[in-house]
Amino acid sequence: MFAFMGLLVNNPDHGFCRDCLTLQRTVAPRCEACGSPRLLRHPELYRLHIAHVDCDAFYAAVEKRDDPTLRDRPVIIGGGKRGVVSTACYIARIRGVRSAMPMFKALEACPEAVVIKPNMEKYARVGRQVREMMRALTPLVEPLSIDEAFLDLAGTEKLHGLPPALVLARFAADVERDIGITVSVGLSYCKFLAKVASDFRKPRGFSVIGEAEAVDFLAEQPVTLIWGVGKAFAATLERDGIRRIGQLQRLDRADLMRRYGTMGDRLHSLSRGIDHRTIHPDHEAKSVSAETTFDTDLATPAELVPVLRALSEKVSARLKKAGIAGRTVVLKLKTQDFRIRTRNRQLGDPTRLADRIFQTGLQLLEKETDGTKYRLLGIGVSDLTDAGRADPPDLVDVRARKRALAEGAIDMLREKFGRAAVETGYTFGKGRNAHPPEPVDD
Repeated sequence: MFAFMGLLVNNPDHGFCRDCLTLQRTVAPRCEACGSPRLLRHPELYRLHIAHVDCDAFYAAVEKRDDPTLRDRPVIIGGGKRGVVSTACYIARIRGVRSAMPMFKALEACPEAVVIKPNMEKYARVGRQVREMMRALTPLVEPLSIDEAFLDLAGTEKLHGLPPALVLARFAADVERDIGITVSVGLSYCKFLAKVASDFRKPRGFSVIGEAEAVDFLAEQPVTLIWGVGKAFAATLERDGIRRIGQLQRLDRADLMRRYGTMGDRLHSLSRGIDHRTIHPDHEAKSVSAETTFDTDLATPAELVPVLRALSEKVSARLKKAGIAGRTVVLKLKTQDFRIRTRNRQLGDPTRLADRIFQTGLQLLEKETDGTKYRLLGIGVSDLTDAGRADPPDLVDVRARKRALAEGAIDMLREKFGRAAVETGYTFGKGRNAHPPEPVDD
């Protein structure tokens, strides 16, 4: 095995076929064994070990797998006309459909699309299957979402008898054969560039970015390739005449930090392909939230408050199930012209109580019910911590203490008889003008 590994490392031109995994002894455009054009060659191919794996159009791929009649049709996963696109298959993407696009715009771009409501239970089940296959490769798997993760395969050559590149190619083929969906792989020496590489040549992609080429490769890319540079910050950089990463490479760290604060330090490092972040297997959530898009725009407290209460209960249930609590309550609103408002308030102690989340959110909402019409409402908590520190007894607010006790009793009834067994006065028969939150899959 070590002789085999030495042969590969010392002969980087010996690429391999991604379909049959046969090592290539020539530079022919097709596989010497099976004739496939899907060959992978790179000077650093057998030295790199940081990977990012991303399932291709995950939700849509699962639906197409389960219904073969959808194979050659454009598929959109999302809600009704007032919802947004969770994901779209590549056929629909060619027609201009994008994740997070309002549904009415998606259907204008692709009126013949088949629209399917998300089935998160099914997607989570398939995601867990893929995750278990990842963990069979290495214990260092850091999930980013239901359908993507970083992997560090350093030191696994002895376990698998193959270098990471070949192990990942075999993994991609196994997922396609055993689960019936496809993945794209990015391989590099750091997390930033592995994530960048996985976006190339989707679907069924496998791209490599080596250390020797990183600076030159990045120089030609737009600044939006850098994690954290969204539309707003890109506009700030453009006002300063910076559009390409190469322009950042010509500025020193002090200058970038003077202009852009701590973000300047990130720009300096990532623009040069420097990323020292390691892969953490236990990737903790930074917040827990729930949101819903309305069938028609809502403006009055009578319409919005019941929805806020229902969402607060959903967030509370998730916190209790996970054994965590949060100290900051965040309210999210989207106006009818798609402008997003976020308001937050930090609590004295972490909470996981629906009543406390709701009461805090209600105070934030009261300032926003000024006649503005909203198409979306969300509530969540951040600054997460262990639930053992949450909701100490309130010796001053007796009513709050009674509400907390009542909530505990409601939780026990719902656990025994189901969530529909008990409703509060806020939610009973109300808030029916909204549909469930629609997760976005990229």
